[in-house]
Amino acid sequence: MRILTALIAAVAAGMLAIAAGFAAERDTVMLSRVFPGADGFGRVSGTPPAIPALKGGTMLGWVLHTSDVIGSVGFSGKKLDIAVGIDRSGRITGAELVAHQEPILAIGVTDAALRAFIAQYRGVDIRNRLRLDHGRKAEGVVGLDAVSGATVSSLVMNDAVIRSARAVARSRGILGDTGASLDLDSFAPSDWAGMLESGAIARFDITNGAADAALRAVGASGVGPPGVPRTPQDRFIELFSGLATPAAIGRNLFGQRIHDRLTARLAAGEQVLFLGARGYYSAFGRAWRRTGLFDRIQIIQGEHTIRLTREGFHRLEQLAAAGAPDLREKAFFVLPASTGFDPVRPFRIDLLVPGEAPGGRVFARFALDYRVPSALVRPAGVPAGMTPLWVEAWLAQADDIAVLVTMLVMLSLILVFQDTIVQRQRFYKRLRFAFLAVTLVWLGWYAGAQLSVVNVLTFVQALVSGFRWEVFLVAPLIFILWSYVAVTLLFWGRGVLCGWLCPFGALQELASMAARRLGLRQITVPFRLHERLWPIKYVIFLMLFALSLGGLDQVQWAVEVEPFKTAVVLRFLREWPFVLYAVILIAVGLVVERAFCRYLCPLGAALAIPARMRMFEWLKRKRQCGTSCQACAERCPVQSIHPEGHINPNECIYCLNCQMLYHDDHICPPLIGRRLRREARQRRLRMQAPGGGAINVPDDEDD
Repeated sequence: MRILTALIAAVAAGMLAIAAGFAAERDTVMLSRVFPGADGFGRVSGTPPAIPALKGGTMLGWVLHTSDVIGSVGFSGKKLDIAVGIDRSGRITGAELVAHQEPILAIGVTDAALRAFIAQYRGVDIRNRLRLDHGRKAEGVVGLDAVSGATVSSLVMNDAVIRSARAVARSRGILGDTGASLDLDSFAPSDWAGMLESGAIARFDITNGAADAALRAVGASGVGPPGVPRTPQDRFIELFSGLATPAAIGRNLFGQRIHDRLTARLAAGEQVLFLGARGYYSAFGRAWRRTGLFDRIQIIQGEHTIRLTREGFHRLEQLAAAGAPDLREKAFFVLPASTGFDPVRPFRIDLLVPGEAPGGRVFARFALDYRVPSALVRPAGVPAGMTPLWVEAWLAQADDIAVLVTMLVMLSLILVFQDTIVQRQRFYKRLRFAFLAVTLVWLGWYAGAQLSVVNVLTFVQALVSGFRWEVFLVAPLIFILWSYVAVTLLFWGRGVLCGWLCPFGALQELASMAARRLGLRQITVPFRLHERLWPIKYVIFLMLFALSLGGLDQVQWAVEVEPFKTAVVLRFLREWPFVLYAVILIAVGLVVERAFCRYLCPLGAALAIPARMRMFEWLKRKRQCGTSCQACAERCPVQSIHPEGHINPNECIYCLNCQMLYHDDHICPPLIGRRLRREARQRRLRMQAPGGGAINVPDDEDD
């Protein structure tokens, strides 16, 4: 028995050794793909950890795993691991997707598409600016093509690759910033006087008398045209300067929007210098327009002179700091890393004032000394902070966020003041048409902010596997929309999303409007059949939910029941079976309005469940509704009003059509009766009144 046990143990050990050997061989093959040219790899070492890539015993660079360096996770909230090779010059030698569980695959993006996206990083210098541009290339910026329809996952993977590579490069001295560094992210509001007091902004003020004296000291005559009287006490120039790269200075000077946009475009090592001036003398002059160099001003740091160029010059319209003076000249200059400028070392701004001397042209120099405040300098050994990915995403989409917030504010006003708005029927119809058009064209086709049942399943998965806010914050438009929908579920129900903020729903309704204008006959589904078709979407949602419990990759094809990706996100630029399915649904909707929303939409079903907790009933009804009157039920575009008169909140899209009828005294029978009685009394009183003048008659009470 002991012999048999020992034999089994030996066989097991042998199998484990063979498996370990296969695994090591596979790892070596993968490392060779990521770092071609290396003939060997060392052990994982250093902080952050990385694998040395060797050739003949010589270090060529490193291979890192993003999950080891920054603990990268995907949009699913689960582990994302990308192997990245980086050589000693800071160039990526290769990248390969090792592990991921991205939910975006569940709506048609293939694993091969993500791997092709990652392969683009080969040859990228991590010092350069990098952005995902969907094929739009910009001068001085390395552009990579994001995966169409998977922008969020592309952002997450881009962040994992670049942040990890820069972290390893920084720790190994490749980026040359292992010493003291700037605190780029800390921020506290400050006015102009506060920045002057703290040293964030430096200044000098030179009078005409001081300028004349400086020129005479170098053998030149005074400044200004001969014979023009000037008072020596008058201002010659007042010059201001400050390093605007840190948020504590730049955001106060330029405002958050301009500063964040500017710094997001900077390459590694680039800095931003603010210069402003007022007075008789121009600090910038005019020669730069012809030569490309600013000849009146330069930076001196140690033995190094840095000339300012036209390429780095950006004029400012105004300053954001409270109390800032009205400057004649104000601009910022981007200083490339190639200039050798060190932002944590002191430097000075030399202002050159030309004069004519007997021996030729000479210059008087005025120096403005500057050193960034010590509070904004990290000592050596303290790593520079990295802006979180979700912050970068919000800053990059600031304009789109502003438009979306404006849309949501307008929609909130419509919902709160609905009673007043719907009484102006022509205005309301035009308003709704315009809002639906913006929802489809801007929110859907342009911004790609189409909510999906995949978002719901991802949220549930995150609750089970470990919830992280930053995973959802990385898609700002989707996050804002879901936050708004969550609030409106409690007040108005699920109809706010379905009726106003769903681009595919807007597409169906606008197509239906066009069909009715063209005289296409509409089909009214018998109510008994109609209510028996309602459960289909709930069954679809429960099936998707059950499949997702085994992993989001299990629902890859099932969620194609939603045509949102085809019709909205990809704008029908997809394989023909998907396009045909979406077109069929839209075609059915031409005669049965919003047919997909009524019977098939799993997202609507998912939202209908929590929407039952809504706190208020905003839609008004009369006691005659469903008894003596069926006007609203017959005109409801999605047949959400039962024959007995009550509105089914699980099916209502909150189009407010029934509320227009509620106030229409030419359609609503109770209001028609009140109007006819009022008009009859007016006729009687008019006949009885002296001279037949007009008589105002109060309305009856509501019947």
